Amino acid sequence: MHIIKINPRDRKNKKAFIDFPFKLYKDNPYWVPPFRMSMNNIFKPGYPFYQYGDAAFFLAKDEHDHVLGRIAVANNHRFNDFHQSKTALFYYFETVDDQEVANNLFNHGFEWAKSQGLNHVLGPKGFTVLDGFGMLVKGFDYQPAFGQAYNPEYYPELVEKLGFTKVKDIFTGWVDRSLNWPEKIIRAAKLVEKRIGFRAPQIKTKKELKAVLHNFQILYNESLAGPAGNPPVMDDDMDVMVDQLLWIADPRLVKLIYKGDRAVGWMLAYPDIGKALQRTKGRLFPFGWLQILLESKRSPWIDFNGIGIIEEYQRLGGTAILYNEIYNSIMKIDQYNYGEFLQFREENIKILLEAGNLDINFHKTHRLYEKDI
Repeated sequence: MHIIKINPRDRKNKKAFIDFPFKLYKDNPYWVPPFRMSMNNIFKPGYPFYQYGDAAFFLAKDEHDHVLGRIAVANNHRFNDFHQSKTALFYYFETVDDQEVANNLFNHGFEWAKSQGLNHVLGPKGFTVLDGFGMLVKGFDYQPAFGQAYNPEYYPELVEKLGFTKVKDIFTGWVDRSLNWPEKIIRAAKLVEKRIGFRAPQIKTKKELKAVLHNFQILYNESLAGPAGNPPVMDDDMDVMVDQLLWIADPRLVKLIYKGDRAVGWMLAYPDIGKALQRTKGRLFPFGWLQILLESKRSPWIDFNGIGIIEEYQRLGGTAILYNEIYNSIMKIDQYNYGEFLQFREENIKILLEAGNLDINFHKTHRLYEKDI
């Protein structure tokens, strides 16, 4: 076995890095591939991440040049400035079930991190806010939501034997139309709209959606960035997110909560396109884009990938409006029968208690790991 640090001009090994999971998961019915085009972009110097970060990509190969594993390690300067830390982030970790392969991949990543002046490793955590984070430790028999991490059951043991320990767990749960939605939430939403003056206007077209999407940047930075452990989202990051989401978005699933003319809360949701990505193997061309677009029009699943209220309005009942909008999305739009709620952090006790009132079935758990080096 040997480890290769990929040169950005090395087309063969870049392709091998991208292709390896397709071979690893070829018989797995649950894994959802990423967009191949997006994976190609992470190697390009113009990728927005490289304006404020550095990264190294490693492949493990056997004596026959067959890929055994891969990993990326990043120095996100914005993340480290925000946390006053010297942390390397690991991501894109995939391997056969072999401790030696995992050890060699991570040890090369550790050495690169040390050469960057870093002394701590955290992950799995991606390059952008939309990248999935955490390693799956529960729920291996469920398809991941679009953009959410999936991995075999043996991964946690591999990293724990390397000395990684738990930072936190992140929970994903689902509801369907059979849910007996608490009447008190519907009543509370109507009361809050009337007394406090909150409103959630309907967004009807993608043109209307595009016009307000950058409000999400402000709201995310004010309500979720810090608690989620992320630095504020900058303009270039937001542009990447808009490009990824706008063409599959259903405007009816995206909500902004206003107090007067000011946006103070948000709900980001979109149709799940995982089945189409499985069929097209992550390819947009020549006809993958059509499969994905059609899936967005017929998928019965909604991915709820964030709700939030800015702090000064969190105790005035705005959350009831957001939960009421979730109810309207699942129960009143004919296309959808299920809603999946992503990334409930275990330290957010208040949100978990509220979710418990909705009888959400928490079927998947992801774990964030760390290690000092």
